[in-house]
Amino acid sequence: MISQVIDFIRSLTDPEKLIHLLSTVLSGWEGYLVLFLVVFAESGLLVGFFLPGDSLLFTVGVVAGAGKLNIAGMIAMLAFASMAGDGIGFLIGNKIGYRLFERRNSVIFRREYLDRTHAFYEKHGGKTIVYAKFVPIIRTFAAFIAGVGKMHYKRFLAFNICGAVGWVSLMILAGYSLGNIAVIRQNFEKVILVIIFVSLLPAALHALRGRRRTKEPVASGK
Repeated sequence: MISQVIDFIRSLTDPEKLIHLLSTVLSGWEGYLVLFLVVFAESGLLVGFFLPGDSLLFTVGVVAGAGKLNIAGMIAMLAFASMAGDGIGFLIGNKIGYRLFERRNSVIFRREYLDRTHAFYEKHGGKTIVYAKFVPIIRTFAAFIAGVGKMHYKRFLAFNICGAVGWVSLMILAGYSLGNIAVIRQNFEKVILVIIFVSLLPAALHALRGRRRTKEPVASGK
């Protein structure tokens, strides 16, 4: 069962397999619903951090470039899915807050994810809602942290719209523009790995700088 779920998730980041899915098993509205739900869950539901985000959007752009999907419709639908997911994440944080993360060793609600996102939020403030869209894991928890911090909803909404539209548009248009290049199509799995690496790089650098600061000896006053 788990292997089937993993295979299905992988198929969402492979243009040929995604085209096959959308033309057979997930033809019609079912396919659009699955894409919507994946982006929705990855954006705001706290258990969606393992789902593909950047790579899925890039693949959707490649499929749209092949003429199998309407690019404008995909951007509009998936940007709304991202906004809606963040909206739910904000509501969960506002109503439930830290209670979900009281157990540090929880398998799903790992406290380290919360702490990492909170540190990112402290550094960038409200703009984190926009920045976090481009950083996996942090993207899933940023809206939740905004809700925990009782951020004014109108202010959150403005950042949420900008972040969702910018992230979805950029990733889909990148796939749409680059997907037909022969080198990229022939090495698509490597391209996806590069996208994941680049997406994780800001969070990794931020964590590395944080560790260095904690290791620096505190100068004692004379």
